[in-house]
Amino acid sequence: MAETVNHHHGTGSEGVTWDLSDLYSGLGDERIEKDLSALLAKSRAYEKRHRGQINSRSVTAEALLKATKELEALSELSGRLLSFAYLIFAADTGNPEHGAFLQRIQEKATEARKHLLFFELELVAIPESKMKKLLADEKLEHYRHFLEQERRYKPHRLTEPEEKILDEKANTGSRAFRRLFDEVLNNVRFSVRIRGKAKELSETETLALLYDPDREKRKAGAEGLTKGLLDNAHVLTFIFNTLVQDHYVNDRLRSFTDPMQSRHLDNEIDAETVGALMTSCEKNYDMVETYYKLKKKLLGLKDFYDYDRYAPTFSESKTIRYDRGRDIILSSFGDFSPRVAGIAKEFFDKSWIDAELRDGKRGGAFSHGTVPGAHPYVFMNYTGRLRDVMTLAHELGHGVHQYLSRRQGYFQSNTPLTTAETASVFAEMLVFHKLAEMEEDPKTRLALICSKLEDIFATVFRQVVLTRFEESLHEARRARGELTQDDVNGLWIDANLPMFGKSVKLTNNYRVWLMYIPHFIHSPFYCYAYSFGELLVLALYNMYLNEGNRFVPRYIELLSSGGSESPDVLLERVGVDIKDPGFWQGGLDLLRVMVDQAIELSGQVQKSGKRRK
Repeated sequence: MAETVNHHHGTGSEGVTWDLSDLYSGLGDERIEKDLSALLAKSRAYEKRHRGQINSRSVTAEALLKATKELEALSELSGRLLSFAYLIFAADTGNPEHGAFLQRIQEKATEARKHLLFFELELVAIPESKMKKLLADEKLEHYRHFLEQERRYKPHRLTEPEEKILDEKANTGSRAFRRLFDEVLNNVRFSVRIRGKAKELSETETLALLYDPDREKRKAGAEGLTKGLLDNAHVLTFIFNTLVQDHYVNDRLRSFTDPMQSRHLDNEIDAETVGALMTSCEKNYDMVETYYKLKKKLLGLKDFYDYDRYAPTFSESKTIRYDRGRDIILSSFGDFSPRVAGIAKEFFDKSWIDAELRDGKRGGAFSHGTVPGAHPYVFMNYTGRLRDVMTLAHELGHGVHQYLSRRQGYFQSNTPLTTAETASVFAEMLVFHKLAEMEEDPKTRLALICSKLEDIFATVFRQVVLTRFEESLHEARRARGELTQDDVNGLWIDANLPMFGKSVKLTNNYRVWLMYIPHFIHSPFYCYAYSFGELLVLALYNMYLNEGNRFVPRYIELLSSGGSESPDVLLERVGVDIKDPGFWQGGLDLLRVMVDQAIELSGQVQKSGKRRK
């Protein structure tokens, strides 16, 4: 969730910007042009040398290894250029030079990719018996998982001319509609009326009002958000319909039988495991209801509406300066593992973090792994709130993960989405527990637990709701043709009701609040990976609480493995069976303990409140 940037003075993050010179020294760095020409020249030479040699009778393990290594080096070169372009654009989106540079690098990368596409197509065409022999050769041991992964796409690959046409046409097709969605939403000014005064706000600022302690502001934010979305509903509904249909056409062309199948393949997971995860979550929806009833009581409200869900339980006034945030994070990491803390410290010491607030900088936060030949960079907007300390811990968790997995090389350092959030969420849990232990005031502790629970609910339960909505959306579009705005809104409400039960009153406005969610547009069926990641971490954290230090080396080994094996194989080494529904329940049980803690603490807070009166 992007946060609004308030220009607080003195959070200590002023001047905390990253130094990208480990990639390139700046837009004027002459290595950029050299690398671009090298990328194109080497890609052409690669095609001349290897085309027709991969799927050939005479191919040996040695020849396949050589071709794979060369391809990896070219992909890393392209990755370095793209990473640099992406990072300078994020740091200052207002500079037109940066946008143009990013576009140019993307176009050049596509051009180079045209010469490399044959590799994966020839690879999947190698007959099964031949491939078995090649993979049995120990020379290919390091790349075995990568090569097997590519082969899994065999039934869904088209011919080379068809693949090239699809890739080229996507720039004016699905990619164009995604960009249109972003541009429409980024340019809407939401008109919000607070106490009779109208303000024109951006989407980020409008959504931030839903977190305001003042109920009137939350309500005004909800009204403004709804009106802005409705004003653009015609074009947004059209984009939804078009992209859902585009997904269907791709599925048909690529012989995918189910709308989620291509996502499962990317995530290296099967439909049964995802089903077990989602059903486990749905069986525990009562927790959400219990918690919202408690929150309603804490806020002293007669009716609890959708715009009340993110209200702070108690107002948070303390500013946590950036260096204090850093110390809390490093000491939490250090208690767990000095090695993990040592890696995180490098990010602070070597200027791998961009944390200050400034105009033109994009919202949100991320850690970008760049390429194994460099190192990750962390990006955030630090405003000195407790939430920001958690966000920084989260992104540093990603950073540590990306740093450790570099040893697997460019092709195998990245994990699928399902396990990509492991280290980040685990890092947050370490910091959360540290803060909860340090805090003596029951009221602040309660606020801390409530805010953590709400984050987890948004990541576990809400993402299952979003996935169920997408399933029904794709199914309805395939069965009934183009959907009206009312059709889509109805499916959205139907998916949300089971989670909220009777605890939250959904207003009429809520019907249109699916329209600003980018995941449906940019990466269909992405959302269940969030639930997977969060519950996986809760279960792993539970193991850590039970086993203590014995758990640490296995955990570090898991992060260092990157994407060199499929998630179920890597997790098995830590002692986890993700196919077992009981495993997911372990994470949900830890969550239930936290809900009980919140109920108990709220009792203490109310008692002490009465005594003071």
